[in-house]
Amino acid sequence: MPTTAKAHAAPTPVIMLDNARLALKSADGMIDILKGISLTISAGESVGILGPSGAGKTSLLMIMSGLESLSSGTIELANQDITEMGEDSLAALRRDKVGIVFQAFRLIPSMTAIQNVAVPLELAGNREAETLAQVALESVGLGHRLTHLPDQLSGGEQQRVAIARAIAPRPQILLADEPTGNLDSATGENVINTLFAAAKAAGAALVLVTHDAGLAKRCSRVLHIEDGLLVHDSAVHAS
Repeated sequence: MPTTAKAHAAPTPVIMLDNARLALKSADGMIDILKGISLTISAGESVGILGPSGAGKTSLLMIMSGLESLSSGTIELANQDITEMGEDSLAALRRDKVGIVFQAFRLIPSMTAIQNVAVPLELAGNREAETLAQVALESVGLGHRLTHLPDQLSGGEQQRVAIARAIAPRPQILLADEPTGNLDSATGENVINTLFAAAKAAGAALVLVTHDAGLAKRCSRVLHIEDGLLVHDSAVHAS
């Protein structure tokens, strides 16, 4: 009998870790930070990463961005194996496929909002950098702040500029490390709403490191990290 309904296509993996381990040197010798983490994150998925301080949450985000190299295991980003990839190739991959939002805004003080957002696009040779930067800033509600310098913006506005910078190239992966850590609760709520909306609009996988269990549960999936191990991986069911 012919089938009238089309089968749903399987989600496309954009992050794949297989037995990912990270050990770093210290005064007391090598310290195991990540102890063999395997997971897959798909396009459009939102993932909250929870765990106590020192559990390895930020380190996990660092290896997902290619900013930290694995000690062993493998990692793929956007269908590319980056385990042994050189820094130039990694930088190009991050530029085109990965947007990163840090707790510290990391804006260039002497540049306006639109210039801060346009810089990565200009470095990539995009001839429409300024137009794309303006569109990104308008999408996060800052169309009226294009020519303002960072010190003329509130903390929440600066973080929204950072989000605009991350999403302007329409990345496949959006990584955020405690993006509201320097903000008050009301401003933080606004920034988080902006972040989720931006990820959805771009169709990007969102990976969010946070200490806030309530915030993590706004994601479609929550990972719990303890002592460098993935101890729980659960889907969040909407109420």
